[in-house]
Amino acid sequence: MNWPPTKDLEQEIGKLEFRLLLSGPNDRADAILAIHAGAGGTDAQDWTEMLLRMYLRWGEAHGHSTKLVDQLPGEEAGMKRATIAISGLYAYGYLNAERGVHRLVRLSPFDAAHRRHTSFALVEVWPDIDKDITVTIVPSDLQIDTFHASSAGGQHVQKNETAVRITHIPTGIIVSCQNERSQAQNREMAMRVLRARMLQAEEEKRRAELAELKGEHVDAGFGSQIRSYVLHPYQMVKDHRTNHETGNVHAVLDGRLDEFMTAYLRYTIGDKKHVNKSR
Repeated sequence: MNWPPTKDLEQEIGKLEFRLLLSGPNDRADAILAIHAGAGGTDAQDWTEMLLRMYLRWGEAHGHSTKLVDQLPGEEAGMKRATIAISGLYAYGYLNAERGVHRLVRLSPFDAAHRRHTSFALVEVWPDIDKDITVTIVPSDLQIDTFHASSAGGQHVQKNETAVRITHIPTGIIVSCQNERSQAQNREMAMRVLRARMLQAEEEKRRAELAELKGEHVDAGFGSQIRSYVLHPYQMVKDHRTNHETGNVHAVLDGRLDEFMTAYLRYTIGDKKHVNKSR
């Protein structure tokens, strides 16, 4: 019998071990990921677009289907926000590790003096839940607005109001979609995003209530970054939750995120001895 090479066996065992870590109720689901520019002005908006590219490249590398659902271009460059749908097995299980504030340090291409700037972007991730999962949405609780879809620079790209914005009045959740061709398609996609966000909000509420009963601390804000990407004066990406880091910044920005995702999953189950540094 011809046995496969040891390296191939180790890689296969690693994949199986990683799948065992993905045991959450929605880990096998598709994902909806949103990126919002934070502090940092034009640099933060450019950083948002860089992160969008990073996650699209990650999805492509895994053979996932990716679709840009919504975007709001910046005035000078980049994006103020972007939302993408990523379809593929374990998409949410992987991408859940990316939730939080991402920090970029670099020499700003938008600063005439070429000084070092720090900018921030918030990444949110929700499972794109199956249609047979019940999430109660009362039609009278929704405020639905339509508007013209915009391109980069803010120009309207369609004469008709095909873009849709839905506000869930009781929770204040607002979602929008403008990248489908018709208003009906945008409305359907916006409802998918709303259902996903409402499910996630309910799960977070239950976790918070359970943590309060146990007397655990609950971090309700996004005040501190989960990961830093430093391009100057040295090059490093470091996850502040796991201490996992690498000096290959450009590979990470090109979508090589699995090392960070694996480290985070192991960290969340307390297997901190496997959280190693790689340079």
